[in-house]
Amino acid sequence: MQKKLIYIIDDEADICDLISTELHRHGYDTRSFQTGAQATHALNRRKPDLCIIDLGLPDMDGIAIVRQLCDSLGLGVIIISGRDSTSDRVLGLEFGADDYLIKPFDPRELVARVNSLFRRLEHIETAATRSDKARKAAFAGWLFDPSTLTLNHQERSKSEILSAAEAALLTLLLRSARQILSRDQLLQGYADPFDRSIDVRMSRIRKKIEQDPRHPTIIKTVYGAGYILTAEVDWIND
Repeated sequence: MQKKLIYIIDDEADICDLISTELHRHGYDTRSFQTGAQATHALNRRKPDLCIIDLGLPDMDGIAIVRQLCDSLGLGVIIISGRDSTSDRVLGLEFGADDYLIKPFDPRELVARVNSLFRRLEHIETAATRSDKARKAAFAGWLFDPSTLTLNHQERSKSEILSAAEAALLTLLLRSARQILSRDQLLQGYADPFDRSIDVRMSRIRKKIEQDPRHPTIIKTVYGAGYILTAEVDWIND
């Protein structure tokens, strides 16, 4: 089985080496970059399975790369940063990052987050194939493809790319259509769930699928209970 490829983007070579050594011990392949320009060049040549990125890069704001990764490439993203305020963490998640780890950190905890993220990605695919080899979910005019983390609207010629975390949440909702899911149920599989992560990611999903995200009709909030996907879902075979 081919090893998962992880890009490490951090201006401190010692941190890159530390992370790389620990990830190699757990069976991952890595490439390290100290600048945003180096990372962008590499991303244009080969897409990894996951990016671990520091926001404080010397030549550009790491958030710009996070936006590029999440909006156009649709791969896993974990932010590592010395910025530890709630607003910074929310901002990172709003731009589509799957996880946010504050420096200094234990490399073993980072590996746990990486493993958790890959498990969520695997869960997306296995959930979609659970019955009769179904691969895609049709709901409210949208078609969700778990293999590419993409959403396509069947009438509006509109396409959206989800982050791994967003796709995992949407898959849970799709598999439990018209049932209320609590925050605890939606947080399953996260190594260290951030208190507001579900709300932030749900907001991103709504911006992509709802005609009016401020007054959602497809994914509704049930105050004090959780969230519910109100549409009928059809699982379609390839």
